Amino acid sequence: PCPSPASRLRLIAACVLLAAALCGAGCNIVGFAGPMIENYRRSSTKTIQAEYAGLKGKNWAVVVQADRSIQAEYPQLVAFLTGKICERLVAEQPKIAASGMVPPERVLRYQFDHPSWPSMPYSELAKALQVNRLIVVEVFEYRLNEPGNQYLWSGLASGTVGVVEADTFLQDEFAFQKPVRVRFPDDEGFGPADM
Repeated sequence: PCPSPASRLRLIAACVLLAAALCGAGCNIVGFAGPMIENYRRSSTKTIQAEYAGLKGKNWAVVVQADRSIQAEYPQLVAFLTGKICERLVAEQPKIAASGMVPPERVLRYQFDHPSWPSMPYSELAKALQVNRLIVVEVFEYRLNEPGNQYLWSGLASGTVGVVEADTFLQDEFAFQKPVRVRFPDDEGFGPADM
């Protein structure tokens, strides 16, 4: 049986009203779902493929450089980064399949005993540390607050991560290099009492 013209008119009117209600609420739905999707993207676990795979079967060492003004304000930064980066790479050892590493204590001792090491070519530094790969982390900026404002967090760390292949003909050039920039916190207006 065919619906009556009045039933068809009511069905069409109901569909039009439902469509109008959904279109009117569309901004609210998108506005509500957008942050949820972004939060899921940031906090979900996912596999990130390695950008550099040249440590396989090689000895490596991590060398961290920071400006003297950064080291004066945060004297433990270089030692902390050297240790943590080595720790993370050792945890990934089964995946990267490197043949060995120079312990961070030995690298830091070498840096302390040889204050002119930043002026050395990378090939000489790699030879002194007895490695094939030199992972060089250069910290350009590191701060917890905006200069002149100690009341609000505005942390920033920026620098580069590079790998020198000391057993190739380009032993003083980076075979891989990537800039890194991290901010803390994600939002503005937070102070030490808030976090």
